Amino acid sequence: MNVLERLRGRLIVSCQAYPGEPLRDPDSMRRMALAALHGGAAGIRAQGLDDLRSIRESVDVPLIGLWKDGATGVYITPTADHAVAVAGTGADVVAFDGTDRVRPDGRPLAETIAAIHAAGRLAMADVSTVDEGVRAAELGADVVGSTLSGYTGTGPKPTGPDLDLVEELVATLPVPVIAEGRIHTPQQAAAAIARGAHAVVVGTAITHPTTITGWFAAALPG
Repeated sequence: MNVLERLRGRLIVSCQAYPGEPLRDPDSMRRMALAALHGGAAGIRAQGLDDLRSIRESVDVPLIGLWKDGATGVYITPTADHAVAVAGTGADVVAFDGTDRVRPDGRPLAETIAAIHAAGRLAMADVSTVDEGVRAAELGADVVGSTLSGYTGTGPKPTGPDLDLVEELVATLPVPVIAEGRIHTPQQAAAAIARGAHAVVVGTAITHPTTITGWFAAALPG
């Protein structure tokens, strides 16, 4: 069974921690990934070369890899060189910024996708609009994610998942669509599948205890 078929209708857990946090080290993310698999996850999404290598050594489920380099603009696997490095960790799928913004090296998005395929990996375009998804698929992306909806442009970031975008991408694209971004409840994950998503990525609500604690603390009067 190929990688995408193994993920059909299933949960992918994103295991990432921000710089300076107590869990920000590869072994913590490896253990987080193992915990997610014990809970029933079918795949893992993670970032950073060391984290990916550590997780790959411990799990045999589909692994979506990326490399965040920078904090603004295009920073999710921003160049073809980043993509090749991610592929070298053993990740099955390389995720990258699939928006229409200019890349740090000025090279076209098509080069990133071609580099991923040359390395023998699948290419996942993280997009924010239907037009970006269409363009990424036309350039050869194997799968498209709604990951960046609400994180580009100047408008306020929505509080919930962009299920309308998921449904529009599904209706428009010839490739599988993975729902990702602000999915915080099992009900929202199920709704994404009902809208046609091939699979669902959940990160913060499962693997980021700092944010989860903040939700509970903010709800209490003290």
